[in-house]
Amino acid sequence: MVTIRLELGRQNFHPLKRRSFLLLKLTAVVFAVLLFCEFLIYYLVIFQCNWPELKTPTQVRDQGTPEPVLRAMFLADTHLLGEVRGHWLDKLRREWQMERAFQTALCLLQPEVVFILGDIFDEGKWSSSQAWANDVERFQKIFRHPQHVQLKVVAGNHDIGFHYQMNTYKIKRFEKVFNSEKLFSWKGINFVMVNSVALEGDGCSICSETEAKLIELSHRLNCSRKQQAPLSGPCGAGQQLPDSAPVLLQHYPLYRSSDANCSGEDAAPPEEKNIPFKEKYDVLSREASYKQKQSSPPDEPFGTRLTEPPAPQLLWWLQPRLVLSGHTHSACQVIHGGGVPELSVPSFSWRNRNNPSFIMGSITATDYSLSKCYLPLEGTVLATYCGAAGILLALILAHFELLALPFLCGWNLLRKHKRI
Repeated sequence: MVTIRLELGRQNFHPLKRRSFLLLKLTAVVFAVLLFCEFLIYYLVIFQCNWPELKTPTQVRDQGTPEPVLRAMFLADTHLLGEVRGHWLDKLRREWQMERAFQTALCLLQPEVVFILGDIFDEGKWSSSQAWANDVERFQKIFRHPQHVQLKVVAGNHDIGFHYQMNTYKIKRFEKVFNSEKLFSWKGINFVMVNSVALEGDGCSICSETEAKLIELSHRLNCSRKQQAPLSGPCGAGQQLPDSAPVLLQHYPLYRSSDANCSGEDAAPPEEKNIPFKEKYDVLSREASYKQKQSSPPDEPFGTRLTEPPAPQLLWWLQPRLVLSGHTHSACQVIHGGGVPELSVPSFSWRNRNNPSFIMGSITATDYSLSKCYLPLEGTVLATYCGAAGILLALILAHFELLALPFLCGWNLLRKHKRI
C-alpha cells in the first residue's frame, strides 16, 4: 500500500516539475528579449558611433596651446505627444525609446553641449497652461543631463505655433522654460539660434522685433571680426565676441524648392522627394530667405559683393560657416551661395521615421567636422520580438509534445505516397 502511494506521488511530482521548468524557460526568454530590445540594443548601436576627427590639425593659439575642440550633439523634432493627440501606449513607447537613446548617448559619447532644433513638443501650439506644465515635466525627465552638459533649445512651430498661431504669451512661456538665447559662445565658437517661425517678413510686431535683434547681433559679429584692428566708430569698446564665423541653428530650413536633390538612407522617401515645398510652411519663404534687392550686412558699405550670386538673407546678415535646421524629419544637405552648407537634421523620434539619428560635431573656432549616429531600427526591434514569440510558441508546443506532430503527419503522408 505504501509502495502504491509513493508511485502515485512520483507520477504527480513529474508533471509539476515539468510545468515549473517550462515556466522558468518562458520567463528567461521574455526577460532576455526585453533586456535586449529595451536596454542593451541602444548600447550596442550607439557604441559604434565615434566623434568625427577634424580634417586639419587644431591650430595653435598665440599662447602655444592647441585650439580647443567642442563636442556638440544636434537633434531635432522630438515631438513629445500631449493630452490631445496620440494614444497613451504610443506616447509611452516613443518617450521610452527617446529616453533610452538620449541617456545612452550621454553615457557613451560624453558630449559637452546638446542642441535641439525645435518641435520639442507636438501640441505646444495649442496646449493649456496645465498641459504645458505636464509636457515640460516629461521633457525634463526624458532629456535630463549632468550639470556639466549644456542643453540648448530652438523654438519650432509645434512649440509656439505657426506664424498665425504664434503670440507673445507662447514665446515667453517657451523662453521661461528653456532660457532661449539668441547667441551662445563657448570655446571661441559662436552659435546663433534663430526663431525662424518669426521670419515671416510681414512686419508683425514679433517679426520686427526678431529682425531687429538679428541686425543687432550681426553688428556684434561684424565688430568681432575687426578685433585685430583698433576699434572705432559704431563698434565702441564693449565686450567683444570671439573672432569666429558663427554656426546658425534654426528650425525651418532656408528656402529650397523640394528634397529632390537630397540623398542618403535617411533622406525623404522617393514618393515625397519631388513634392514642392510650401513657403512659410515647409521652408522659409523666398522673401525671408533670399536677398531680393541690393542690401548690405550691417557695417559693410553698400555696393559690396554685388558680383556674388544671391545669398539667403540670414547668410548675408550673419555670414555663418554652417547652418543646421530641422522640421522636415528627413536628412538633406544643401550648399547655399558662398559655399555655406546647410544640414537638415532628421527627427529623433521613431514616431516620425524608422531610423532616427542625431548629428555629432567636433567644432573649433576655425574648423568643424560632422558625423551621423543612427539609433536602433524599429524594424529590428519588432523582428526580434516576433522571433522571440516564435521561440515561446515552440517551447510550449514542445512541452505538450505537439511540436513534432505536424512533421510526423507530413512524414506519414509522404511514406504513403511513395508506397502508392
